[in-house]
Amino acid sequence: MWAKERHQRILAMLATNQQVNANDLAGILSVSRETVRRDLLDLEEAGQVNRVHGGAVLPEPRSEEPFRQRMSARIRAKKEIARKAVDLIQPGQTIMVDAGTTTALFGQELAKLTGVSVITNSLDIAMTLQSAGKEVLMLGGRMARDVPATVGELTLSEIRRFHADLCFSAPVAVHPTKGAFFYDLQEAEIAMAMFAQVRKAIILADHRKLGETSRVQSWEIGAIGALVTSRGARPEHIEAFRHAGVQLLQ
Repeated sequence: MWAKERHQRILAMLATNQQVNANDLAGILSVSRETVRRDLLDLEEAGQVNRVHGGAVLPEPRSEEPFRQRMSARIRAKKEIARKAVDLIQPGQTIMVDAGTTTALFGQELAKLTGVSVITNSLDIAMTLQSAGKEVLMLGGRMARDVPATVGELTLSEIRRFHADLCFSAPVAVHPTKGAFFYDLQEAEIAMAMFAQVRKAIILADHRKLGETSRVQSWEIGAIGALVTSRGARPEHIEAFRHAGVQLLQ
């Protein structure tokens, strides 16, 4: 059975049942679980399914604004966060940075530093640093649909080849007991993979993201080494993160 035919059958089953199990698909389609995994990855990349543990579901209507639209939102707060975050970096360190609107502005501050090596999946950050003559390693992989970044299995495997001092991540929400969250599964996977390869993980999140959750959890609260946020954070949120043992820069 050709891949296109398998994809059509998977989508037909989803239209009927709203979810599919990878093991069941392997039996129904008479293929290996690895083949099913690749099929679900292809369908997810096309925006036709959302992968979940053990299978896939139909995608929910997307509620997150497009990346370029988000780039123009709350710029002052994001620039404030970016300026504070670079103070956590020491000369000679190697850092990992994921893709996001806040980290894209963080990349502009990184371009002012010397003696820092940067590993990123963000095309915006890589171009900013390359234009400034800085050392940057762009992770390979598939280009995401909306965000100018590489994602997927190849990107994850490349991350695992490196060890770094710090990673900087910009999730869509961070909660003082539940941890950091992303709207997109692939972005959450990138953040988790980077965290596994560094000594300290740092969250960049403006005050409107504090105390919130979203669809996909990436880091538990105990994994967050430091949280850099903007002025305007509510006192109860600040106290809650400090009570959880998170270093806070505001």
